[in-house]
Amino acid sequence: METTTVSVHTGDGECVCDLTAAARRFVAGRGDGLLSVFVPHATAGLAVLELGSGSDADLLAALADLLPTDRGWRHAHGSKGHGRSHVLPALIAPSLTVPVLDGGLLLGTWQSIALVDLNVDNPERTVRLSFLCG
Repeated sequence: METTTVSVHTGDGECVCDLTAAARRFVAGRGDGLLSVFVPHATAGLAVLELGSGSDADLLAALADLLPTDRGWRHAHGSKGHGRSHVLPALIAPSLTVPVLDGGLLLGTWQSIALVDLNVDNPERTVRLSFLCG
């Protein structure tokens, strides 16, 4: 297995960050196998979805409806509604796997790999990319 980490600056707001280019660079020239993407944080997740067409804003809006900041979360340290960030990985998993064929990601035409982060208290994230040769 080959592995590396990617640092992602998420800033001070909720975000959906595109990781596709970094993932493509990592698997380029590696042949066939599986790409594992993992975010080792208790308040972030990973998703495969279309980006740049409003879907990222729609996802954040849906998460705001599903996990409102003013719900009265029991996990209550940090910024208002921080507890919802700890529930996020139960809905948007912290890992995903993408097949790789001849060094290319087998994503659909409009699919991208994205980091989903609601935690405004942590502006820096680490994402681990691991390639399992097939």
